Amino acid sequence: MVFLVILIASFFLQMILPWWVIIILSFATCGLIGKTVKISFWHPFFAILLLWLGMALFKSLPNNNLLATRVAEMVGVKLWYVVLLLTVLLGGLAAAISGICGYHFRKAVIGKKTST
Repeated sequence: MVFLVILIASFFLQMILPWWVIIILSFATCGLIGKTVKISFWHPFFAILLLWLGMALFKSLPNNNLLATRVAEMVGVKLWYVVLLLTVLLGGLAAAISGICGYHFRKAVIGKKTST
């Protein structure tokens, strides 16, 4: 459930909002419906990894990876798919850390409500 919510909502929200909307979305989703720490880490990670990988390939393959190749050369790497791999891993990691933070935030708030 967490995977699909983040995947679908991120797809639509990133059309009109900046890339960092994935952080807010992962935090809120895992804070509301994240069941465990593992789910709150891995589901956002793979949702954003697959979304960004799919969108990058969708936009890059028709132009023969021209922009990705130029960015790779600018960074000092000769292969365009290294830049693609680094991009999707960083996006997935940002979403995963945000998901864990959302999960722990909910646990902290629930813990304070029950103890007072």
